[in-house]
Amino acid sequence: MRFADRESVEQVEIGLELAPKFDADGLVPVVTTDAASGAVLMLGWMNAEALRRTIETRLAHYWSRSRQALWHKGAHSGFFQHVEALLVDDDQDALILQVRLEGPGSCHVGYRSCFYRAIDLDAAGGGGVVPLRMTETEKAFDADTVYAGLENPTRL
Repeated sequence: MRFADRESVEQVEIGLELAPKFDADGLVPVVTTDAASGAVLMLGWMNAEALRRTIETRLAHYWSRSRQALWHKGAHSGFFQHVEALLVDDDQDALILQVRLEGPGSCHVGYRSCFYRAIDLDAAGGGGVVPLRMTETEKAFDADTVYAGLENPTRL
């Protein structure tokens, strides 16, 4: 399997061949959503190999920027993301992955979605720190048990 070369604006914008534009680090951003509900589950990154494996297997693969390694979502936890649809934007530099979850969640912290907090727009402003509010009140699984022995990918 190969991706098309990017030869013209017309080909990229209205052509019918995948010609992804990877950034300077060789990555393209991927918004992953629940195929049934449309809820945003996570934002990830794919390099060419992750995109190829995702297309070939119909299981989500990403590039972990913190680990600098290919990452098959669910390989450790068993919480696989089965690909229902893969959308590409107009200039082919961003993707939306619509998945069916196998398991209770997608977030390494234990929530269903990685977007389990919202900026409290009503309380923001002034000179204080911008507050957050929880949008998911219960964790979907015990992350310490599921990811025991793995390094936390969050970097300060």
